[in-house]
Formats: sequence, structure tokens, C-alpha cells
Amino acid sequence: MNVNQQAHMASPYRQPQPALQGYSQPGYGEPPTQYAPYNGPNPGYQQGPAPAGYFPYSSLPSKALPATLASDLSSNSSSPLDLGPVRPSPNSGPPPMLTPQGYSQYTQGDVQNGPPTMSGQPHRPPVSQPYLPGSQPAYHQHYGAPHTGMQQMTNQMSGMHVSAPPPAVSGYAPSSHPQTSVSFSGVPSFSVSSQQNSPAASLTHGQPPSQPPFPGSPPLSQSPFPGVPPPGSQAQYSSTPPLPVSQPQYSSTPPLPVSQPQYASTPPLPVSQLQYSSAPPASSQAHYPGAQPPPASQAQFSGSSQTSPFHAPSSSFAPPAGAPRHPGVQPMQALPHSQYLSGPPRQPMQGPPLSQQNHVAPGPPQPGMAPGMQGPSAQPAPPGQGQGVHPHQNGAFGQMSGPQPGYGGSYPGPQNYGAQPPPPAAPPQKRLDPDSIPSPQVSELPAVQKTRHRIDPDAIPSPIQVIEDDQANRSSEPFTTGVRGQAPPLVTTNFQVKDQGNASPSYIRCTSYNFPCTSDMAKQSQVPLAAVIKPLATLPLDEVPPYIVDHGETGPIRCNRCKAYMCPFMQFIEGGRRFQCGFCSCVTEVPPHYFQHLDHTGKRVDCYDRPELSMGTCEFTATVDYCKNNKIPQPPAFIFLIDVSYNAVKSGLVDLICAELKTLLDYLPRESSEADSCIRVGFVTYNKVLHFYNVKSSLAQPQMMVVSDVADMFVPLLDGFLVNVNESRAVINSLLDQIPEMFADTRETETVFAPVIQAGLEALKAADCAGKLFIFHSSLPIAEAPGKLKNREDKKLVGTDKEKTLFQPQTSFFGNLAKECVAQGCCVDLFLFPNQYVDVATLGVVPSQTGGSVYKYTCFQVPSDGDRFLNDLRRDVQKQVGFDAVMRVRTSTGIRATDFFGAFYMSNTTDVELAGLDCDKAVTVEFRHDDKLSEESGALMQCAVLYTSCSGQRRLRVHNLSVNCCTQLADLYRNCDTDTLINFFAKYAYRSILNSPTKTVRDALINQSAQILSCYRKNCASPSSAGQLILPECMKLLPVYLNCVLKSDVLQPGADISLDDRAYLRQLVTSMDVAESHVFFYPRLLPLQKLDVEGDTLPTAVRDSEERLSKGGLYLLENGLHLFLWVGANVQQELLQSVFNTPSFGQIDPSMTNLPELDNPYSRRLRAIIENFRAQRPRYMKLMVVKQDDKLEPIFKHFLVEDKSTSGGASYVDFLCHMHKEIRQLLS
Repeated sequence: MNVNQQAHMASPYRQPQPALQGYSQPGYGEPPTQYAPYNGPNPGYQQGPAPAGYFPYSSLPSKALPATLASDLSSNSSSPLDLGPVRPSPNSGPPPMLTPQGYSQYTQGDVQNGPPTMSGQPHRPPVSQPYLPGSQPAYHQHYGAPHTGMQQMTNQMSGMHVSAPPPAVSGYAPSSHPQTSVSFSGVPSFSVSSQQNSPAASLTHGQPPSQPPFPGSPPLSQSPFPGVPPPGSQAQYSSTPPLPVSQPQYSSTPPLPVSQPQYASTPPLPVSQLQYSSAPPASSQAHYPGAQPPPASQAQFSGSSQTSPFHAPSSSFAPPAGAPRHPGVQPMQALPHSQYLSGPPRQPMQGPPLSQQNHVAPGPPQPGMAPGMQGPSAQPAPPGQGQGVHPHQNGAFGQMSGPQPGYGGSYPGPQNYGAQPPPPAAPPQKRLDPDSIPSPQVSELPAVQKTRHRIDPDAIPSPIQVIEDDQANRSSEPFTTGVRGQAPPLVTTNFQVKDQGNASPSYIRCTSYNFPCTSDMAKQSQVPLAAVIKPLATLPLDEVPPYIVDHGETGPIRCNRCKAYMCPFMQFIEGGRRFQCGFCSCVTEVPPHYFQHLDHTGKRVDCYDRPELSMGTCEFTATVDYCKNNKIPQPPAFIFLIDVSYNAVKSGLVDLICAELKTLLDYLPRESSEADSCIRVGFVTYNKVLHFYNVKSSLAQPQMMVVSDVADMFVPLLDGFLVNVNESRAVINSLLDQIPEMFADTRETETVFAPVIQAGLEALKAADCAGKLFIFHSSLPIAEAPGKLKNREDKKLVGTDKEKTLFQPQTSFFGNLAKECVAQGCCVDLFLFPNQYVDVATLGVVPSQTGGSVYKYTCFQVPSDGDRFLNDLRRDVQKQVGFDAVMRVRTSTGIRATDFFGAFYMSNTTDVELAGLDCDKAVTVEFRHDDKLSEESGALMQCAVLYTSCSGQRRLRVHNLSVNCCTQLADLYRNCDTDTLINFFAKYAYRSILNSPTKTVRDALINQSAQILSCYRKNCASPSSAGQLILPECMKLLPVYLNCVLKSDVLQPGADISLDDRAYLRQLVTSMDVAESHVFFYPRLLPLQKLDVEGDTLPTAVRDSEERLSKGGLYLLENGLHLFLWVGANVQQELLQSVFNTPSFGQIDPSMTNLPELDNPYSRRLRAIIENFRAQRPRYMKLMVVKQDDKLEPIFKHFLVEDKSTSGGASYVDFLCHMHKEIRQLLS
């Protein structure tokens, strides 16, 4: 049997932590209700002391092995990522036990943990063990010198210890999932903690935990140390102080000699010793009466990328058919909730297998392993597990394995925080499987990796697994928004939304859906309270766009005091004659025309007939009172300003733009009810001077007027500059034909830039309308004019305190110009085509402050970049956009919006002003407390955006969202959205580098994240060894995503990244929504060699690491800006023929940007996937074909973000260890 099938154990050596007081937490929750898998206390659970002497989940004894020389992370190692010396070679077996241990009849399958029994069992001196009333005698463990032989180490590695601490009860704050910890002797290991109220993933470094209780042990919740309270109610804790640091108490045994390891919270040991922070190791061997011990070879754990032990499994698997059982050993399974904290070990209960991420299955030995070691095997996932999760290739660690059969999982509700209910037939709560995070054996590793990989990458939280599980569990049912504080599915999950009173996650996502009631609690947790709002987001086709409500001349109904708009949070009183505001509690009279009677529940009888009363999002038509200068606005205008300097003409850019505009002007944005667009257009060309064009419909030919006085810009004509496309179609086409010919022989290389924006602004002022400027620009504006720039590119400043100046604009001129543009409603979109430095940090100021966009095409060439540019231009011109917009976020009493991130301008502290607001732009808002919040009323937010539509109509779009409030930290951590957190952290960091050195910004991010996780560990997790890294279930991917932000080109650039690219990416991320920032920082990597050409399902993605790539594979990587097709050197000829129309790897053309259109199913399916990816993203992604070991491969590998980067960024494994060290320092 594989040691994975060991039953659940509890460690009796869990010291209480005083810091855990004060945040009382409900015990085991009730079965899930429809919208709230995480519930309050179970009414059936009676708090109070448990019967004496019983330990949770006692079944098979477990054991730990003597320490080797490997260092624990707690030691004072030389560097943050020092994991100790290389493991020595094992050369002997583990010491046997004095007497046989009995086993419980309530075991889970036929399990033996550790190597085979030994016939001779030498006597060893006694060492402290707890005396457990009613249990078997204590066994003694000899602590000898560290072992150094290779064989001995191998034998030791086959023994390991699994412990489950007693579940936290309600005085603790901690969570109520049973927490399973797994420790390997002598190597860094991990423990998985999954908790019902605060599910967590935990990771232990190198402490063999204690011996668990034996069958017949005293009942649950009894403290293993006489005189030390169990992790129970707060009263127990407050009345009994924790043990003194230097005197851990073990019952009925003498204290340890000084020379032996100490178990209480002692200072870190020297590197050569192993710190036992939870307990003395138990015996390393157990006898199973009447059963043959399994061979040692099965004690090897196998890791899997798609079965991350950090996931909370939701059910148990039955053992494989035909699996042998030890005689008399019965499977151990879970009892219903009411029996969870007392009574005998649980009785079997069969249930269907569900998604069970923590399990890995045994498989055949891998080549290169030592005899007796068992490698991971690639087993198909059992039914129900993350549908269609394919095994991932694991490079040096062999194939990935499927889940381990035969285990109880944990309660199915919390697997996805805030998930909708599982099917009714789901089995009751089960214990977390004792799967471990294996560290690869020395003999498994290639020589180059022996010192590098101390932790198996397959065993740490996998983004792919989390994404797949969420897609499997939450995509089938619509997400209804009627319940307050529901966390939506992940941004990567395809799901339908039904608006029942809260805005769709497409419009608003929060970092947490459970806000702390007090500012002190928010400060303690350090979790930022923020919302990412995308006011004009495009909804999926199966969802209804916002209804437009017209209240006539009186306009929208509003609160008298705070001016919040009518929404589902308003409470009608006095028979419907008045309403009480949900935001400020002010009572307002209902206008006579809006009056309606109330039903027996206090709701208006027309509630469901009025979108503003029943929907989270709606749109009002605004009256003249909401218009600038109390005048109905004119329809907006688009002005195209084309650089006709030498570089632009010779690259073919001018030809391309003019040819495209002839057809593109037929697709200007319009209201769905209109046949033609109301938007007027104008044209300007420029180099050192500006050329305006009169394209009035009455002219036979266009007329050009030149303005050479760029220092004092004006528009030389009014009538005929901005025209209706249909009326002036012939003149416009004639102009677009002539422009390339007029400038074909130009020798002018210098350009201006600021006067170009001024020209467009003046034209819009003259026409008294809002609008958008499309500027096509190619070079640094060095000609004499306002806003003239100089080349300030200086790579020597990178990494110094002066680096921040490179992200700041050279001059304040553009900031002042942006302010003027916002006042007029003039939005600027900038298309850059540089061959060298153009100072994007300065040129991008006006676009980024007017709600515009910057597009950058370095070294533009029509054959390779033309498609990308034209697709970007088409989408930019056609997408939904609002002009002259003002956004305000109102909140209920207790919190307020304090900080804003995005592409906008603010003239005061509350109003976000956007000259243009399109469907891709997101604004991130941070909230802070200004008073206490109430758990009963929750927290409310309303985002109102006033804008002019493309037809010139003034509109108000209102989004409403309510979130819960909590007094327990565990509730806060249970309802966080990591993707939204990362969006906020990235924007916060990218703004901070304008004023601080990048290293300071990176350190601040790490510190805040460590504080978030250490607060969870201190206040919400069950007490456990300091060597465990315990992560909240819904934040277990925080380290990997945070590392991607820290390694990004903006914060940690490689030598080959230009300053312009860094400034461009910084501005781009600032207005990204959550879905864009997710794929930008953690790209999607699809294996294509097993593509289903008939169906429409995508292959399961693999993790972003080079060791996941197979030489015989084909992989597609996308991050929202780039699209790579990586071709392995050993791809089958048929596959190459199907995709590239060539059977030879050497004949593939790496310069192709589009795949050949071949008439075979594989080619059609692959091209459809690529087009689908492009359609999902706001920017067109150019395809780059990368052959293995080709010169382009380093660019591709830059996006494999789990690996160490060439710029010095840490690998995921190393960063996780570093975060663990930071957390431990904060806790100590």
C-alpha cells in the first residue's frame, strides 16, 4: 500500500497560542445553504470541555524519524532562501520501536506508514512521551547523531509523519476544518491545512511532528499536556496561561536532557540540528498484528501539479477496485457534523468521489529512481474531479499523477469560498486527507537540481488546479446576485450572471466580500478593502444589458441628503409615501408621480417592474440639469491626426492608415436603435507643421490649410473640418487617396506632439462638443514647439534612487494640457510606432489622464505588425465609449472611498473625471473606515457614472453592491478574491514607483502580504508548528501571483527591456480590469498535442514552468498582449504537417505571424482557438512561433513565471520559502 493511504492522525503536541484569543469563531458549520457555504455555528454543537483524554481522529499510530543535517527554515540561514545543506545520503534504516503498536479497527484502508517492520528491536533509552489515560504505554524514541549515509537517508525518507491537530473551537477564532499536517524527516516538508470556516493551506519545513494518540485514547479536545487547556473556548484560554517557553510539559515523564531537542517555543537551533517545534518524534515504525507490512518502496509520496495538496478536497475516494486490505483493517470515514467533536472514531460511510485536489496516486517506479522508490504515475482523474484535468508533465520529477483514492476529504462547501451549494447528494463533511507535499528524493533529481529543488513544485498550490476546480464547480449554475456578500466565481470561470439586486462581477469585483466592522480589525489584517469597477463593461451575449429608465423631466429619484440614486437598498416606509436611504439613513418624500403601495412584506408592488428597484445595475436618462452649462450636448467627434514625417511614410504606415480609414469610417459607434452614427470626423496631418483639411460635402476636392505657427495653435477653419461621414463620403475618400501621394517624397524627420493635441482640442472647443483624438505618432518630438522633449534614456539610473524620474514626465506642460482636455471632454488615444526612444512616460500623460489608451508598435513593419495595428485600430474606433464622464462612488456610513487608480483626472477628492470612458477601462477604488460598520446592515456602495453617449444623450449608469461585515478575522479571510487583491497591489505598486525606488516598492508589497498571511496564521489557523506555512484557502495563490507582480518588467526589469516599454506597461496595467491583470501576470499555457479537434473544450492548461514543457509537445501561451506557439524539437511529423504544412521541424518558418489555413481538423481547431483568445482580449495579440532552442526562446521563457527570471526574480518555490521566513519573523 502507498503511505498516502494512512489514516488521519492528530498531534497531541499542539501548544495553545495566546495570540489566538479574542476572535471567537463559530464551530463546525451547518450544511450549506444556497448562497452561503460558510455559516455560523452549528446549533447542535455544545461548547464546553470534552471528556478527558480523548484525541481527535485517533486511528493508526504515526511516527517521525530522527533528524538529518537538513536545516529547518527557522534556522538563521545565510540568505532568505537558504534551505540548509544538501541532504546526506541515507545508509541505514530507521530505528525500530520497543514494542509493537496496536492499530485501531477504525483505520482508513490498509495502511502502514513507514518502512517494513524489523525483526530485531534494540532497547533504547526512554524519552518524554505523553501518558494518555486508557492508551497504550508510551514508546520511546532514541535521538542519535544525525545520519549521514545515503542508504540511511533513503530509508528515512520512506517514513514520514502525518498529524492532525485538534479542531479549533469557538473561543479561538480558528477555523473548523480539521487541519492535516505532514512532515518529512530531514527535508523541508509541508502541511496542508484545510479548514471549514477558514480553509487554509499550510506548509511545514522540516519538523517531524509528534506521536499521535493511539486507539482507545481519551476523547477529543483533551489537552495532551496535563494542566494545559485544549484549543477550546476563550474562557479556557484566558484562565490558563500558556506553558513557559523553556518548560514544555509532558505527562509522567522526566524532562529532556539539555542535549536533546527542545519542543516548546525555543529559539532556532543551529543549522546542523533540526528544530522540533511541535513535539518529539514518535517511533518510526508500527506493527500491524495479523497483517504483512507493505514494502518500503510504497512509502514514497508522489506529487502532482493538478492535485495540489493545498486544495481543500471535497469528498473521499473509495480505494481502487481490487486493492489489497490488511486483515481486520476497516476503512475510516467521517461522521456527520454533530458527531465531529466527540465520541469514538468515525464509522465508514461510502460516497461518490468528488474533486479531491490533495491526493496523489501511486504509480510505477520512474527511470532513475533508487530501487524501492515509487514515482508518480499519470493516472486519469476519477469521475468528478475537476472535469477533464489532464496529467501534467513534470520534467525532472516524472509524470504528474491523478488523485489518491481511498481518502476522506473535507467539507465540500468551502472549497470555493462563497460558492453556490453543491449537489444535495454530496456526502457529509470528511476529514482532510493526509497527503503530503513531497520533497523529491536525492536520487530522483538530475545533478543540476539536487541542491536547487528542496521542495517539490507539484506539492505547492497550483493556480491551474484552483482555476480548473472553480470552473468545474461553479460554471454550471448561474450566479445570482440576490444575496449580500456572495463571493463570485473566479474571473477565469465562464459563468452566467442573473442580476437580482447587486451588480454583476463583470462590473464590480471586491478584494473581500466581508468587510471588517472596525478600522482596528482592518489595520490588523492589512487586507486592502477595494473594488475594481468597470462601469461600461461589455456583458456576455447571454446576459441582458442594463435597462434604460426615463423618469421624464424630473430626472432620477435621489436621496435628499447624500444624493444617492434610487436602488434596491432604499427602504420604503409609511405606506410607500417616504423612503429611507440605505446609505445615509435619511428619510425622503416620494414624488407623487413615483408613489406606489407596499405589499405585506414592505416592498412596493411594482418592485419587479422597475429595474432601479430590483436590479443591481441600471441606466437613467439624465435631464438638462446634468449637462454641462445646462445645455444638451452635441454629438461627439472623432479627429484623426496622422504623422507624415519620413519614418512614418517610409515604413508604409501612412498608406496603411489611409487605406483602412476608408472602410473603418462605416463602423463608427452608434446606438443600437440608430441606422447611422451621429459622430462627426475630421483629419489633420503633421510633421513640424500641421495641415488641416476641409472636407465639406459641397467641395469637389478636399482643401489643405497649413499652420506653421505651432507655438500658438489655432484651427484655421470651422465649417468643413468636422463633417458627417455619409454626407462627405466622396471628399473624404479623395483625401485619403491623396495623403500618401502628397508626402511620398518627404524628407522631414522632425515632429511636434503637444501642438497636435492642442489642435484637436481647439477644434472640439470650436464645435462645442466632446470627442476623441486618434494620434498616429512615430518619433521623439524634438522640433521647436511647446512640449519639445529631449532624449533622457539612461539605463545607468535603473536600480538607483533616481530611477523614479524615468517614469515621471519630463515637463509639467502635458499635465496642464491634460487638465484642459478633460474640461472639454477631449479624450486622446495614442498609437506609437517608435524605432528608438520616444519617452512614453511623457507622451502618455495626456492619454492616461483623459481616459484614453496608448498602443505601441516598436520597429513597426507592415508585413509582421500590420494585422495587429489594424485590429487594434478597428476595435478602438468601434468599441462602446462615453464622453465627458464623471464618476462618483458613494458608500454607506462607516466607510468611504479614499483612493483611486486608473486612467482619469481628479480635480477634487470625490469625483473621477474622464474625458472618455470606454468598455475596457477599469477604475480601482480603495475604501477606509471612518466609523464602525454593523454586521446586520453590511456595507453598501453605489458607483454612479454620468456620461454622454455616442449619440449625444446624457446618461447615468448606476451600479450597486452590498457586502457583508464581520467581527471575526476568519470571516474576512474566508471571502477574499485573490485576483482582485493582485489587481490592487499591482496598481498600487505601479503608482508608487513614481515616488519611490523600485526596491522599496517591492519590499513594501512583500511586507504587506506577509502581514496579511501572518495575521491569518496568528488569529485564524489552528495552533501548529512554527515550521508550517498556513495559507487561507482563498488566498493560497497570493504568493505565486504576488511573485509574478514583483518579477514584472516594471518592478524588476531585465537588461533587454527598454524604459519606454516599462513606462508603457505601467500605464497599461493602471486601467486593467481583474481578468486582464490575471492573465497578464500569470499567462495561460495550453498543451496542444492532445487537442480535441471535434469538441469545443480547451485542453487543460499547464503551469507556467519550463519543466512542464515536453520536447514532443506544442504549446500556446497568451498573456493578453503576446501570443506564442512553442514547438518542441521532437513533435511528431503528422502534427507538424497538420499545423505548418511541413513535416520537418527545421523547415518551420519562425517569422510567420499567422498559421497557414490548411484544410484539416487540427489546423481549423487550432486557428479557432487562437481567434477565440484574441476576441477575449482588448488588444490584438500577434502570434510568434518559437522553436525549441531557437533565438526567440528566451523571450518565450520570460513568461514562464514560476521559474527564476533572468532579471533575478525568484522562482515560485524560492519565493514561497522567502514568504514563509517573512511570516515567521513577524510571528516571532
